[in-house]
Order: sequence, then C-alpha cells, then structure tokens
Amino acid sequence: MHRSTEEPTGGTVPAGGRTHPYADGPDPGPGPDPAGVDPAVLGALLRRHGWHRRGGARGRYSRWVPPGPLASATSLLVPDTTAFPDSEDLVAEALAALTRSAVPSARDILVALTVPSDEIRWWRDVPEGASGAADWTGADQLRTAARQILLAGSLAARGRAGHHGARHRRKARNALDGTLVGPADDGRGLTAFVPVTAGRAVAVQLYAALHAAREAVDYQRATGGMEAFDAAVAAGVSRELTEAVVALVRGSEGTRITLAWAPAAGTPEGCPASPEPVEFSPGDLPALRLAGARYLRDEPAVAVRITGAVVRLRRSGPRGPGVVRLRVLAGAEVGHVRIELDEEAYRIAGHAHLVGLPLRVEGRLENRGGFRRLSGASQVAPVQVDEAERDRLMKSLQENVDFFEEACTGEEG
Repeated sequence: MHRSTEEPTGGTVPAGGRTHPYADGPDPGPGPDPAGVDPAVLGALLRRHGWHRRGGARGRYSRWVPPGPLASATSLLVPDTTAFPDSEDLVAEALAALTRSAVPSARDILVALTVPSDEIRWWRDVPEGASGAADWTGADQLRTAARQILLAGSLAARGRAGHHGARHRRKARNALDGTLVGPADDGRGLTAFVPVTAGRAVAVQLYAALHAAREAVDYQRATGGMEAFDAAVAAGVSRELTEAVVALVRGSEGTRITLAWAPAAGTPEGCPASPEPVEFSPGDLPALRLAGARYLRDEPAVAVRITGAVVRLRRSGPRGPGVVRLRVLAGAEVGHVRIELDEEAYRIAGHAHLVGLPLRVEGRLENRGGFRRLSGASQVAPVQVDEAERDRLMKSLQENVDFFEEACTGEEG
C-alpha cells in the first residue's frame, strides 16, 4: 500500500490475489483451541459468512455447507452444545476441515475464532478487469481508504473534533496495532478484524460516525444546508473521515461498509445486533468535500502549555527572532510543534538545548498545518529534569548537532 504522510507503511495486495488475514497484523497463533471454541459462536460465524445449515440431529449437532459451487464437496459437523462427550472432538474436526478448506470465508472464520473481533467490511463497485477482478490500482485504493477510515474512527474514539490534524494520531494508530486484514478474492472487498479487547471502542465509534455522515450527506443533498455536519461531529464525523470516504468512493460506482459484532462478545450497548450497511455513491462526493473544507476552516485553535525537547533551531542571522522545533513530551497530543520566538525567548531555547533541558512554553496550537504550530508563545522557560532524563536529552542533542550548528551560523535548515 502506498504510504500517506501520516500513516505507517503496509504491503500491497495484487489484484485478484488473496492475502492470508495475518499478513497485515500480528499472527495471533497457530489457530483456535477447540476446547475454547463455543459451538454457538462457530455457528454464528458460519451463518454470517453465508454457510447453510443442512440437517443434523436437532439439539445435538448440525451440518453446515458453504455457499457456491463448493457446497457439494465440503460440509462441517458442528455440535449444538458442549454438553455431549464428543462435542470437543466434533469442534476439532470442524476446525481442521476449515483449515484445509478452499472456501474463501474459511480463513475469515478461523481468524474470528482465534482473536474475537468485530468485523468491518468494505466493498467497492468498480469495473471488472480482463480477469474479472479489480485492477491493482483499485485494490490499492481500497486498502488505503479502509486504513484511513479505521484511523478516523480511532481518532474519534479518543476525542471528538471536526479536524484532528496531528493530535492523538500516534495513540490512535497504536490502538489499531492488533487489527488483522483479509481481502476478498476479486479485489473489490476488504475485511478488517478489530480485536474486541483493544478495539471495540473504535468499531462502535466508527458505526456511529459512518451513519451520522450518511445522514448529514442526505440532509445536505436535500436542503443544501451544512448544519447536519456540524452536529455530526458529536458522533465522530471529522475531516479525516470525510476525506477517507471520498478516497473510498472516488473512481467507483458506489461503495458499501458493513459492521458485524464479534459473536463471542455480544452486541455493544446502544447498537443494533445487525447494523445496516452504510452506502456512499459518487453523487455524495460534493457534500463530503464541502464538509471536509468546513471542518478544516472552523476547528478552533487550542490553548496549551507544552513541555518539549528542543530538536531544531533556525534563524536568518546571528540576532533577532527565530524558529524552534520541539519534540513534545507533555501538554499536547502531537509529536512535534514549530514555534516562532522573539530574540530573548530564542536565546533561552538555545541555552536549554545546549544543556539538555526541555522547554516549557504557553501558546495556542493552531489548526493551520494540522495543529503542528504554536502561536502567541509566552512564558518560555527551561524545565529541570532528573539525571537519567537529562542524559537522554543530551544524547538527542548529539544526534542533532548539525541542526544546532545551523542555528549558530544562521544557515537555513
């Protein structure tokens, strides 16, 4: 997958290929333990993925067959309960059959059993290539947009904002570390398995945000008004989400996003057991783009008191004001900020940098530039730290000595 400026790298999936679901996340282990698999959960997952129940001894076991042409060649015998002596053996045999199965959904079911996860599915209606599959560019676009949508949901789970910018981004990405991904065979679909233990809040937030975005788009198209997008911020809609949906829809004839809760964890409070899919079409793009621009324009600056390590200093001459770059240690959910300082404050920052002390400064974190700039800087002062932290900061100074030499000579960075 191509890398955006704000997201970690990931691999691409060739058009028409199928990646093992563990490929984009940590391998959860050798597979589900039959002793820990609830037959009711296994049955729910089979039903979700289109398998059909065909006979069996009612109350004892049931036979399941997959959809499509493999139905006559594959079947699973699944116990209805764990009350019988052979229940665990039947579950073990069913899991072994899924492991060997050529049915595309078999792997998805095994992943959901191994790591109880809420499933988020994306689907894009795009023209078929010569092989009947989506082309490489379309598959790559799907994966990029899906990742952006997940990140937007994770950002909203940490706090509501019309425009998040760089705020909370690191923690939002970390919350998605355990997510597993498995594409559809034709390159038009993608499924993310979001672990319940670490990611349910993200899935619930994304459910609310997507439906709120859909309603806001409908309102804007019907009335021309943008008020619904303002209200939708409380549900988690943001510039990040609208841009991600635009990326998903662009170049397609329509898209669909479906959420399904992990059967082992049940339905989250306040959510329907089977959420309706959310669909977007090319006709929705103007409203989504208007909303993104509105969120960017209207999100206010934030008053902050930041503590950070000086990692870069630059000014045009030996005297006068200059620009300082801080690696933020506390006070704001961003990685770095850029601050313009007057001559006296710049001198204080330079001294703090030389002796390995962090700097404390008050100001307003500006929307402009994604909340990476601090305006109106005041109360600039070094902060005392313990010896271990000071040694670490001094090491950082040595690694960035070229930056400091630029500050001393007045060269441009």
